[in-house]
Amino acid sequence: MANLITLSRFLLLFVLVALALKAPPAWQLANAPLLVLIIALDGIDGYVARRRGETSTFGSVFDIMVDRVVENVTCLVLAYLNLLPLWVAILFLTRGIIVDSIRYRAVAEGESVFGMMRSRWGRLLVAGRFARGLYGALKLAAFGWLFLIQPWPALYPELWNAWKATLAAAGDILVFATVIMCVARAVPVVIEYLWAEGVVARPKIMREAR
Repeated sequence: MANLITLSRFLLLFVLVALALKAPPAWQLANAPLLVLIIALDGIDGYVARRRGETSTFGSVFDIMVDRVVENVTCLVLAYLNLLPLWVAILFLTRGIIVDSIRYRAVAEGESVFGMMRSRWGRLLVAGRFARGLYGALKLAAFGWLFLIQPWPALYPELWNAWKATLAAAGDILVFATVIMCVARAVPVVIEYLWAEGVVARPKIMREAR
């Protein structure tokens, strides 16, 4: 059941893409609520997996894979529509490739994607429920806001002309906050990987804080 929920997120993403790229402006009012549903299902599939005892390595990897597809495709579509700066999309794609490559290696060695974090700050920023929830909420707010205002110039031209600077600024703030959290959660994964591989020596203070 949990994997079917994850699959439904994957399929709904491409409904969202079709609406954003091809649908009439009035239909595009559904984009933001659809994104909310896709991201909400991310929490539901994990809950169902735990409740039904369906947790598995495949389920964990499948969930992360779909998370990344949702994130990256959303960024690319928004960048294509000139709603998101291209550099932000490139940053998210680069971060995803690096972090997931490290995580898949850990999974192959029997680690969980969050259990691989050893330091306190790594567990706080990467594995902690608060940080994960905050990052998800920021992505939802930023990307959802951009999809929300996408059809406004066509549907509400007078309102858009009067408020476009304010609306765009709100989007910029949300995107900037999301970018900061994106980088902040990637740095511990990369640094701990370099420590584990002996590429970089772990500082003494970090060894004592474990």
